Amino acid sequence: MSTDFTDSHTTALQLRSLITADGRLQVSLEPVPVPEPADNEVLVRLQAAPINPSDLGLLFGAADLSTLQAGDNGDLPTITARVPDAAMKSMAGRAGQSMPVGNEGAGRVVRAGASPAAQALLGKTVAVIGGAAYAQYRAVPVEQCLLLPEGASARDGASSFVNPLTALGMVETMKREGHHALVHTAAASNLGRMLHRICAKDGIALVNIVRKPEQVELLRSLGATHVCDSSASDFLPKLTDALAATGATIAFDATGGGPLGGQILSCMESALSRRGEPYSRYGSSTHKQVYLYGRLDARPTEFRNDFGMAWGMGGWLLFPFLQKIGPEGVAKLKQRVADELSTTFASDYAREISLAEMLQPDVIAAYASRSTGQKFLIDPAKDLPALPGL
Repeated sequence: MSTDFTDSHTTALQLRSLITADGRLQVSLEPVPVPEPADNEVLVRLQAAPINPSDLGLLFGAADLSTLQAGDNGDLPTITARVPDAAMKSMAGRAGQSMPVGNEGAGRVVRAGASPAAQALLGKTVAVIGGAAYAQYRAVPVEQCLLLPEGASARDGASSFVNPLTALGMVETMKREGHHALVHTAAASNLGRMLHRICAKDGIALVNIVRKPEQVELLRSLGATHVCDSSASDFLPKLTDALAATGATIAFDATGGGPLGGQILSCMESALSRRGEPYSRYGSSTHKQVYLYGRLDARPTEFRNDFGMAWGMGGWLLFPFLQKIGPEGVAKLKQRVADELSTTFASDYAREISLAEMLQPDVIAAYASRSTGQKFLIDPAKDLPALPGL
């Protein structure tokens, strides 16, 4: 094993989330041993990690953030909150387990295992995925790394996995299932703008659904052709027009709850009939699909089946998709991300914070709001107290 002796620390900090059996959330910074990489692993000193919506579910679980209380454990901050009794059933599987948080990040490889693939990354800046990224150090298998282009910083590559691979996965799912254009909700998000750039580059028609007039203007300023505001009184006819123009028959819905998924299916059916499909009492024979991939709307999913029998509604998650396409398919997607890191897959951040600042109630209120244009980036080395061995 090769070692960079400037990184000979034995102890480092990691953010962990615990829900107790009696319904209490505890989030804390914990000293943990710096891991030793196995033969096909590398040790990464993390320098940047984004806060994605998917991270918030593990970080806070079903806790009621209005009950949030700040505390400390010596020099290290903590927070606690109550989990409503009605929500504890959904938390039963993680009760009593202290869990590391953070899907992805980027940093410098400071130690490497014995394998040639691991040795080749020593001293390089890489993006990583696999959890526990809200920490100062992380040991990860080589296949969970992405070597960043020469000159790219950890900040540039911090969001190289979740949003880019999700957006590419949506397009790949569309192609594999025989569709030719797609619909995306919460389309003004970082992910939504990334998907717009992919579709523009690849010549794929995209219908963007947003929730505010200013988000319509934002996407139009980026060159988006079809943008529908779900808060507008003419949303449904405008959506039907866009679907008829594009022929989109697959949608990815980040809201999850409420009526939007069903409305999209209904408008797809109307658009297909407008495009000249023959009448059938069973509705259009063209399959229409809505995938729910988020839960921005916590209400139950509601729909009225006025869209025939050729339809589907189900869940879509990134990691099962990546398992489905296999290592070769994943490698192809990762290479595209690396090749277009500063263009198609560039991410913007509203604010950079430390691990300690993550546990300040006013900062939590900002990043937990999931507001458009308010993506936060964590610098795990920023403003933290010294620990023995550091």
